[in-house]
Order: sequence, then C-alpha cells, then structure tokens
Amino acid sequence: MTADLAVPKLEFMRTESDGDILVVTLDRAEKRNALSAAFIEEIFDLFEWVRRSDAVRAVVIRAEGKVFCAGLDLIEHHTEARSASDFMYICRRWHAAFDAIQHCGKPVIGALNGAVVGGGLELATSFHIRIADATTYFALPEGQRGIFTGGGATVRVARLVGEARMVDMMLTGRVYSGDEAVSAGFCQYLVDGSSFDKAMEIARTAAQNPPLSNYAITSGIAHIGNMASGDAYFAEAFIAGITNTQPASKDRLAAFMNKTAAKVLNE
Repeated sequence: MTADLAVPKLEFMRTESDGDILVVTLDRAEKRNALSAAFIEEIFDLFEWVRRSDAVRAVVIRAEGKVFCAGLDLIEHHTEARSASDFMYICRRWHAAFDAIQHCGKPVIGALNGAVVGGGLELATSFHIRIADATTYFALPEGQRGIFTGGGATVRVARLVGEARMVDMMLTGRVYSGDEAVSAGFCQYLVDGSSFDKAMEIARTAAQNPPLSNYAITSGIAHIGNMASGDAYFAEAFIAGITNTQPASKDRLAAFMNKTAAKVLNE
C-alpha cells in the first residue's frame, strides 16, 4: 500500500490506497476512536472527496486499537456544556457525515473489531457491508448514559435490526455479538480471523463491478426503501433503464451470451 496524497488533510483518520481501493483507518485509539465534533467534520469532508474521486472504486474502513468506535465523545460533550440547539446542530452534522458515507456512490465495507457501540454503531450502519471478528460486539448504551441516539440510529439501526430490538438494547444495555449479531442483522459476515482481510476480499470483488452499477446498488436501494411502493417501482424502473443500458452492461451481457462470463455457482 502507498499513502494517498490526494485526500483531504486528516487528523483523526489516515488513508492508504491499494489499487482502486481506499483503506480508511480510524486513528484515535487513545480515545477509543470516539467521535468528536471535529472528527465528524473530517468524515464528511473525506467522503465528499470519495464521491468525487474517479480513482476510488471501493472503500474499506477499519480502526486502530482494540475498539472500532466507542461512539460520541462523551467527555467533549460534557465539558462543552452544549445547549439544546447546539446539540441539535451537532446531530445534523452526524446525519450529514453518515449520509456522505452511505451515498458516496462507492461500496463501503467495514472491518469491525471490539466495541461498536452507540455512535459507533450509527457509523457502522452507514456502511454497505459490515464484517465482524471474534472480538466484535454491538450495543446502544444510551439509556444507561441518560442520553438518546442522535446520529441516525432511529433510522439506520432500526431499519437493520427492527424497532423492538433497538428499544430493548437502549432500555437494558443488551449486547449482541457472534452468530447472534449476524442473525439479528448487525453485520453480514463473522470471521474467525481478520475482518480486514475479509473486507479487502469483498472490496476487490465489488470494485470489479461497473461504477454506475455500484452507485445504483449502494445509493438507489436506500432511497427506494424510503418511498411508497408506487413511487419505488417507478424509481427502480428509472434506475434500471439507465444502469442496464450502460456500455459496460452491454459488454457483460454479450459475454454472458457468448458463454465467456463467470457462472454463478454455490461453492
């Protein structure tokens, strides 16, 4: 890997390029990768850059240290003594930053480890694919902290795992890990070894897809999920009309017709 010099200047993350895959490392291990207001602004700026970059075909996000992300920087929040309007603005910046991840148009794969809790879970649910390792666990301890989610959990987490499960987690501090976390929908993969190695494998596969197809998949499905069924069918047809007639699609369909395309196998 080589350092990617084109990305915005970062304090709380570092980036490397592996071909057309951008590897982003949360780099605030001394604070358990807690998300300060400045950290959130960096995330927004970075993924706005990713959206515009033709060089990036997929993104892998990992973390330095034993904790993926402990969520909101509670010490900063306490010492800042924010007003209600101040914190409402902070929440809206979290929403913007995580929307920038989800809708950057490139597949974003999370290589998770250790705690993925509170705002860290809100961050992770903005990724398109999440891989957990044996140390990974998920929680929403907001009820025990006397606070409420503000980074989009009521939308993203509830959509992934269900409203009832989310309420239970917040009221009781229930923790999910291992096979139970996969079954509940917190992650799509659980590996015995390195979640990063699996994330890179998936990223390399996804990066081979035409960029327009990846954009349609990673952004289109999420938007369609917010629509009434009639509007959703129209949007799906519109997206399919554009995506399924792109030059890259024609080339791949020709390969299928000529029996030179890779076959779909259950291996």
